[in-house]
Amino acid sequence: MDIQKLVTIIIPTYNRATKISDAIQSALNQTYQHTQIIVIDDGSTDNTVEILKKYPEIEYYYKENGGQASARNLGLKNAKGSIIASLDSDDIWYPDFLTKCVEKLESEQLDFVFANWNQETREGNNWDFLINDPFLKPYFKKKIGQWVNLEYSETRDLYIKACPSPSSSVVMRKSSIISGWDEKIKIGDDWCMYLDMILSKECHIAFTLEKLWNKRIDDINIYDGRKWSEVLEFLYVADLKRKMARFNHLLTKIELKLLQERYMASLVELSKHNLIRRFKVFTSFNLLGESLAMNIPFTLKTIPSVLLKSLQNKIKS
Repeated sequence: MDIQKLVTIIIPTYNRATKISDAIQSALNQTYQHTQIIVIDDGSTDNTVEILKKYPEIEYYYKENGGQASARNLGLKNAKGSIIASLDSDDIWYPDFLTKCVEKLESEQLDFVFANWNQETREGNNWDFLINDPFLKPYFKKKIGQWVNLEYSETRDLYIKACPSPSSSVVMRKSSIISGWDEKIKIGDDWCMYLDMILSKECHIAFTLEKLWNKRIDDINIYDGRKWSEVLEFLYVADLKRKMARFNHLLTKIELKLLQERYMASLVELSKHNLIRRFKVFTSFNLLGESLAMNIPFTLKTIPSVLLKSLQNKIKS
């Protein structure tokens, strides 16, 4: 491969002193070596800064704690590369991650690509993540080698429904980024950024089913470290409300309806959780009232299905 584009690797971190070295080392060990490695310390209170002194190869920036999106945006501001990759400080890239992703990105002039990974579990096992993704399975029949290319309509439909590409999996063209990571988003700032790109222009993307990195989890993961009720509250209520407002003018009527129905279903489920688990009657009624105000028939239809699902989960457990 004769590609000499500079890749800027942005590593946001917050109190990851025990794991940050593994992430940095995995970036340094890439077979694709034309890189700029930026570590953004988002106000760590542990000994992160001492750990980072061992790596003169990196650019280090410290900022007051403001969340992962603001840390990534500072990295983007200081990026010299025409290609951007954001590596979470608890994840590990395999040596060929950048080589294979950059080659695909550049040879076909794509906007972004993403790679499959080994997903750690709390039990200590690993599993192939994307091969089990129900939103991606319809596209596996298009696989050529290990790669799947998506048409724009497929990309748009996919990212309206789900986000199959966490930050550490993506390599993207800097010129394709519209406005960076949304700092008002609580969990899914990466999802929001991809939607910003996809809804604003005709994006061309691809993904590989080859596992090129390892996703680790612990209790302070933004997504995997949270309880389901917190994910529901932040990602599927607060973040979704933000995305609907921000992209309203770019969404088709069908897309907006799909997002609204997901939002209402999340309100109903969160209402149930607040009533049954937290005994917060007022909060529960407010959430249910918001859903009813949007669409009474849909909300009334959703209530029994949410309760039935909860009962089924309780029986299984």
